[in-house]
Amino acid sequence: MPPRENGHEEPVIRDNRKIDPETGQVRQAPAAPQEVPGDVLEPQDGELAAQLAERTADLQRLQAEYTNYRRRVERDRLAVREQAVAGALSELLPVLDDIGRARDHGELTGGFAKVAESLESALTKLGLSSFGQKGDPFDPTVHEALMHSYSTEVSEPTAVEVLQLGYRIGDRVLRPARVAVAEPEDAPAASDDDDN
Repeated sequence: MPPRENGHEEPVIRDNRKIDPETGQVRQAPAAPQEVPGDVLEPQDGELAAQLAERTADLQRLQAEYTNYRRRVERDRLAVREQAVAGALSELLPVLDDIGRARDHGELTGGFAKVAESLESALTKLGLSSFGQKGDPFDPTVHEALMHSYSTEVSEPTAVEVLQLGYRIGDRVLRPARVAVAEPEDAPAASDDDDN
């Protein structure tokens, strides 16, 4: 390129338009490269195919890693959210116990009753549910036995009295139900026979 007067080179302009703006004629496409006999390209083709296969495998591996990463991040995000909600709800369980005691004693009336209902419905929307009913079969994974007795009225270990409701969010138990448990009466009779 010829240098300009100030010492800089002229800019290079590549005009890729199909019609020449000066003459208005259609430009001719550049000549196609000459074909090379197949035996000359075969080694290069095999090498190119191997490189292509390697790069494709790398891209597939990266895509799989990225997909797994996205899934893991989403799972972790949901787990952190569940833990945060469970932590906040755990702190509200004593308030729910107080509301339940007030309801049992007939002191839950007027405006306080509306507030209690609103609080309970908001906590239910967050996934909190109570469990533990009189007559439920005793399950040590969700019940905490505070009292134990024997009874002829039950055929298996049973919660005969619920001292404090249990709460869970989803499948996660926030607090086990605290219950009085009764077992069938034939169990102590068998142990008395063994002593004789």
